[in-house]
Amino acid sequence: MEDNNYILGTEREELRRLGLQHQVWAMEARKAWEIAEFDAGQCILDLGSGPGFCTRDLAYIVGVGGKVIAVDKSKNYIDFLENVKQLHGLNIDLRHTDFDNLDLSNDQLDGVFVRWALGWLSDPMSVLEKVVDAMLPGGVIVAQEYYEWNTFTISPQYPALQTGIDAILKSYIEVQGGDINIGKNLSSYFFDLGLEVISTRPLSRLVTPEQFHWQWPKSFLEIYLPKLVNLGFLTTKQVEYALDELYQLEQIDGASILCPQMIEVVAIKP
Repeated sequence: MEDNNYILGTEREELRRLGLQHQVWAMEARKAWEIAEFDAGQCILDLGSGPGFCTRDLAYIVGVGGKVIAVDKSKNYIDFLENVKQLHGLNIDLRHTDFDNLDLSNDQLDGVFVRWALGWLSDPMSVLEKVVDAMLPGGVIVAQEYYEWNTFTISPQYPALQTGIDAILKSYIEVQGGDINIGKNLSSYFFDLGLEVISTRPLSRLVTPEQFHWQWPKSFLEIYLPKLVNLGFLTTKQVEYALDELYQLEQIDGASILCPQMIEVVAIKP
């Protein structure tokens, strides 16, 4: 366990979930990196790297002549990524810090990748300003964030499970702060910072029980719903009922989960 204000925690169970999450979204990340033309020899910032599943992939892209700067406030995740770095012999600059204290003044960035990180910040513009200042002319930033989290929908409907989903969104708003739907504002933020938006893409997942991708929302609900008891948003019984309905849903032919709607915005520094 680690006390660092990560609303989902950083314990081993969450680490495994993030590995699963990476498998679900790796193809979309790679497509974004192709749009941004991330390539060998570049210096790329992975802002909010977590345990570094994307950092590792980016480090292989930039190769021995390039570098990936991985930034995260979790020591558990940075330590995990240090082991990955040593095991694979990758050129990764590890920085254990929160975004407010991040110093990029001596860096020259060819690219930036950020996913599910800006929406937790109380002042994302101040962080983006220092990132853009560190970008070289022609540098590209890729951001993938939630556009409308409230689109998280289950079919057929189960009342206890829906109550749990509603409580999750409430906890995001009341406990973590920031704007979970920051994706709606990314293009305007980048415009205000003098960047040129070169690509936008909606990112969504509609999953069914027989698909591998079903395990992504399932594992998230299994891990996070119990945490809402200590946070005061659900009772133990409510969590038990919600998870029981999740497992019932999984047994129904034609059941589905529409995961929260995301957006990808890619912008270049003139």
